[in-house]
Amino acid sequence: MTHAGLISDDNLPQLSLLIVNYNAGQLLTDCVAAVLDAPIRLQILIGDNGSSDDSLSAVRVRFGSDPRLTLVEHGANLGFAAGNNRLLHLAQAPYLLFLNPDCIVQPDTLARMLDFIASTPDAGMAGCIIRNPDGTEQVASRRAIPDPWIGMVQVLRLDRLWPDLTHGKRLNLIDQPLPDRPLPVAAISGSFMLVRRQALNEVGALDEGYFLHCEDLDWFVRFSRAGWLIYLVPDVAVIHHKGACSTTRPLRVEWHKHRGMARFFRKFQRQAHSRPFSLLVLTGIWGHFALVALLLGIRRLTGSVR
Repeated sequence: MTHAGLISDDNLPQLSLLIVNYNAGQLLTDCVAAVLDAPIRLQILIGDNGSSDDSLSAVRVRFGSDPRLTLVEHGANLGFAAGNNRLLHLAQAPYLLFLNPDCIVQPDTLARMLDFIASTPDAGMAGCIIRNPDGTEQVASRRAIPDPWIGMVQVLRLDRLWPDLTHGKRLNLIDQPLPDRPLPVAAISGSFMLVRRQALNEVGALDEGYFLHCEDLDWFVRFSRAGWLIYLVPDVAVIHHKGACSTTRPLRVEWHKHRGMARFFRKFQRQAHSRPFSLLVLTGIWGHFALVALLLGIRRLTGSVR
């Protein structure tokens, strides 16, 4: 572990940022540079999941002497949940921001989000609008907790034949008008999760049974069941270079994504459905993975994926 220094007890950080890095390249440096411009007392914890690029060394060269920065080398790819959990014991602030290394914040982003959650006692977690580099809103910016029935209908494209099957319910909500004020939601983007430490202590850390994908959804459900609200702050936005850390091994990413979906369903939703329907859902998840794997294989053979 490379530790640039602890902040003294009489000047504890207002916010601890937890960033798990895996081959984020130049984006990690850009991410750190952006958060260091925030006009608040902060602590940055970077956990590196065995990167093979120069992303960590570039941050060390540019910011290694900054006492707000701590670098932790995990030595292997632990996944998102475990990589973040390994940093928790180092976090000193009453609020923690779980931030993807390919997210770029604005100078006032952290202060505005911190002001909101600090003044909203029932907020266990808060997120903001997530935008693509071109300024469009990202798909996961506003969404609902996945419903297995809606998922099955959409995967099988049954809604094209029978539009009323889902009764207007949607998983992706970005085509709806932006709310004009912060409001409680079922889910936010896992790329930017501002968490109240008190709530985290009650709910518990991220479930390390997930490697990549769906651990955020798991957390949202657990926060809600514990009585904590999750808020979306619509007048704050960050840029997310989605997938920047996972482009080299798309099949592995899809495997963990579908594995996470199956775990989430078994953990929170299976008990509400019959055995035949549950079997259908799990078969659909892995059948969809098989189809995605086939398409990726074809693209690789034809030179579309390198």
